[in-house]
Amino acid sequence: MAPSKLAVAVALVATLLLLSNSNSKAAPGGGYPPAPPVGPPPHQIVDPAKDCGGACDVRCGAQSHKNRCARACLKCCSVCRCVPAGTAGNQETCGKCYTDWTTHGNRTNKCP
Repeated sequence: MAPSKLAVAVALVATLLLLSNSNSKAAPGGGYPPAPPVGPPPHQIVDPAKDCGGACDVRCGAQSHKNRCARACLKCCSVCRCVPAGTAGNQETCGKCYTDWTTHGNRTNKCP
């Protein structure tokens, strides 16, 4: 089904408005403004009593051993009050509490 003429006109006007607004914010010299710095996604500071379960479900969603991951994540979350964003990596965003915690065998990566 083809879009109506009104929908096409509204989309065209919106595009023109966006283009005119972006031109007024251009950097000196006519170039584009600098892009924001790229880094790891922000960590999620949580209230252990409420949010650890949901944050750890997201964190351990792609793991093959979900129960083991969730158990470690809930423990780390309750102590460090932080769960890194994403399903893997980014532990450094939660600080030394999260990154330096070791297992009983003195291995790192206690926290998923």
